[in-house]
Amino acid sequence: MSEAELGGSFTFPGTSLTVHRMGYGAMRLSGPGIFGPPKDRDAAVAVLREAVAAGVNHIDTSDYYGPHITNQIIREALHPYPAGMVIVTKLGGRRPADGSWARANSPQELTDGVHDNLRNLGLDALDIVNYRVMGSGHGPEEGSIAEQVAVLAGLQGEGLIRHIGLSNVTASQVAEARTIAAIVCVQNNYNVAHREDDVLIDDLARLGIAYVPFFPLGGFTPLQSSTLNSVAERLGATPMQVALAWLLHRSPNVLLIPGTSSVAHLRENLAAALLSLPAQELAELDGIAVEAAPVEH
Repeated sequence: MSEAELGGSFTFPGTSLTVHRMGYGAMRLSGPGIFGPPKDRDAAVAVLREAVAAGVNHIDTSDYYGPHITNQIIREALHPYPAGMVIVTKLGGRRPADGSWARANSPQELTDGVHDNLRNLGLDALDIVNYRVMGSGHGPEEGSIAEQVAVLAGLQGEGLIRHIGLSNVTASQVAEARTIAAIVCVQNNYNVAHREDDVLIDDLARLGIAYVPFFPLGGFTPLQSSTLNSVAERLGATPMQVALAWLLHRSPNVLLIPGTSSVAHLRENLAAALLSLPAQELAELDGIAVEAAPVEH
């Protein structure tokens, strides 16, 4: 697929890294609950190769998916990586043996995480590393992240990280991080129903910083889902395609990383970049956020 067919392009600020706006999130390539190996490793490899064959050049991952397994599958499928491929990973969490999600944000844990990512991806340096704030729930919570960003800046100085991003953060945490290092992207929970980051997206757009939403269909009430389903039916599309198309329409700094372990679903997701949203349907989608209070996911 061409650049236009993948939502256009975006260049991360202060970098030479240009990606298509429709990317791929590799989280679901590991086993159930994002833990352990997938049921069909060959199928996981096939999804990655199909994504790249379709023109995707932005892959989002983390070495704590699996743990380690998702990055190992990426390496098996794609290494040596094609020219122009941008792999974005994240630090800040770990997966204990019980399959839970735990913080891993000490200087040593962050440093070890960088080396784990490098080893399992087969890289000498990581294109972009997001510091992922692991809060007590699914959403961000206030608190200084200066120590963690400073650790990543030090690793950047050593040449192990090229660029730094943030995940699951508040606007004040973004501002704090930007006093320590250049921030090229922010990855938060956002979709047509869950729009608490509207102001942040616009502020980041003015700075040329990418915004990468996760949970494109997360946190919908039944009423909100009904509206989305109705619009999708009229447009001859799936609800996920409409949700993704709306995100592309939202702002030119929005980059998408929908994840799937199915080649068929991958093709459906990528086709969302071709979906046009007429004015009436766009107005209905814009109104979803006020139809009912979103449910946290």
